Amino acid sequence: MDTNVPVRFHVPGDFQQTAQANVVFRNLTDEYPAWRCREVLLDLVWVLEQAYRLPRTDIARALDGRLSAQEMVVKHADRVGLAVERYRQGGVEFSEHLIALAPAMRAAGQRSASTGRLRTRPGRTMVPELT
Repeated sequence: MDTNVPVRFHVPGDFQQTAQANVVFRNLTDEYPAWRCREVLLDLVWVLEQAYRLPRTDIARALDGRLSAQEMVVKHADRVGLAVERYRQGGVEFSEHLIALAPAMRAAGQRSASTGRLRTRPGRTMVPELT
């Protein structure tokens, strides 16, 4: 599932696109879940922050819902959830929290959360790597 569907689900705008996103989410089941990669979550956070100017608490709540939904599969959801909690508390961006947790994800057989698509604000410092 790409970023557009959850954006339309969380921030209704265009009636037709919002309705289509709702249909997609209603049709997901634990038997036929949606797989959400971290990169889509990164894009979702970036769009909700930059385009819609939503506060971190609202974005973190949306991510919590995606992580806890039986019809959503996120690899290393426990680590992603930890990144969400740290993001909710403030400080650096969500992407930087995921990068800090990447070594633990790699140790569990997952590639780095760092991709060429990460967007960070100038002047931000990286958080220390945590395992």
